[in-house]
Amino acid sequence: MGNQVKVKLNDAGVKELLKCAEIQETCRSLAEQVAIRAGEGYVVEPRNYPERSGYAVRPDTREAYKDNYDNNTLIRAISG
Repeated sequence: MGNQVKVKLNDAGVKELLKCAEIQETCRSLAEQVAIRAGEGYVVEPRNYPERSGYAVRPDTREAYKDNYDNNTLIRAISG
């Protein structure tokens, strides 16, 4: 138990990795799967930040907002 490994990440390399096309495509694909599982009224949106990019799934209609509020639909779709 005394053997511990310390890892020091290269910040610039991690940022580059988080913004690369392959990671973007994987994030988009996963977000689309969640939106499909959540059902009608949920949309996928791109999100861009200085250190990373990704996608978000959100309700786009009143019915979807109510459904998500009442049933935690997005959380269930993520884990399902």
